[in-house]
Amino acid sequence: MGLGTDVIIIGAGPAGAAAAAYLAARGFSVDVFERAHFPRFSIGESLLPQSMRFLEDAGLLDNVIAGGFQSKDGAVFRRGDEEQSLDFHEKSALGPSTTFQVRRDLFDEILIKGAMEKGARVHFGDSVVAFAPGEDGVLMRVCDERGTTREISARFALDASGFGRVLARLLKLDRPSKFPIRKAVFCHVKDNIKDTTFDRNKILISIHPTNSAIWYWLIPLADGLSSIGVVGPEADLVAAGADPQMQLSQLIAQASRMHQVLADAEQIRPAATITGYAATVDKLYGPGFALLGNAAEFLDPVFSSGVTIALRSAILAGDMLVRKFKGENVDWLLEYEKPLQVGIDTFRAYVETWYDTSLQEIIFSQPQRATDIKRMIISVLAGYAWDTTNPFVREPRRHLASVRELVHV
Repeated sequence: MGLGTDVIIIGAGPAGAAAAAYLAARGFSVDVFERAHFPRFSIGESLLPQSMRFLEDAGLLDNVIAGGFQSKDGAVFRRGDEEQSLDFHEKSALGPSTTFQVRRDLFDEILIKGAMEKGARVHFGDSVVAFAPGEDGVLMRVCDERGTTREISARFALDASGFGRVLARLLKLDRPSKFPIRKAVFCHVKDNIKDTTFDRNKILISIHPTNSAIWYWLIPLADGLSSIGVVGPEADLVAAGADPQMQLSQLIAQASRMHQVLADAEQIRPAATITGYAATVDKLYGPGFALLGNAAEFLDPVFSSGVTIALRSAILAGDMLVRKFKGENVDWLLEYEKPLQVGIDTFRAYVETWYDTSLQEIIFSQPQRATDIKRMIISVLAGYAWDTTNPFVREPRRHLASVRELVHV
């Protein structure tokens, strides 16, 4: 038997780092096992204001503020010549109205270093190859880069492995997502944007001029960089070119505003792809373990919900473990899975209505002034997807359908 600890965390991304910081700051022994070495590239650069509260709960907000990241206060949606700018300051929910657009290699490293400063031990280059759950403790086998294996025991385990989905694979928890298979093609550029009307404090989301199933992101980062990408059905993207680079170039050329502002851009990373990224599981917890963030479910990148859901899950699970280790009875279904699912289901409704175009129609039909409906929709897009005082959170599909009907009256 190897190392014994209070909590094993698989993965050192935002969910793992936040959970590690939260628990270590409260005096528990935490060991994080991460397959990669940091810093490492990742997409998912656009945060939501709600995540600022979760970073504060984890004791990591000051670390992020000191990182010098690009500020973000909203989103601009573009469809042909139509443009709708949504300002997070106009949301109905209480809480922060601004956030950041981050290089994930730097952001993730800042978070895990913050967790280490609070006492978490982090083991880079270790892959989890076996896991035995149990109500009285768990046992995990890890393999380092030399091929040496060792066993780790803990009172509890949190899987924050993101798209690696370690426990979902090992314990056969995966189930098919109901979302169609979509593909994302992306890269980073030195954007050289000279257009003074372009707002670097907002993500630009553009819709393909003839195929509403295809959309684009342009996320301005600090130091004159931007993350750019296109998402759509795999067949549609493959039809645009023989390889990812050609697909990205050909499709961006068809998005007039994005193509215009990126006229002088210099690509600094080769185009990369992710296909079939949507995923889900049978359950979010089991004997001695819980799944966090993308290790449990990933919906779609369109509303930048991934990091916010990851951080929310980390704080919820961290609080559950603090109470459990103090001897309290905790109910992972009622106090973790169901509360977390409120926000996931809200974002799911918004993703579904985006792709059936009803939310696209709603967004472009909104008046420039901030109506009550607009404020409530902006709140969800700002990440306040757990605010059940908002009817667009309590019953998102019904209220979005009602607004869609009004649009077509």
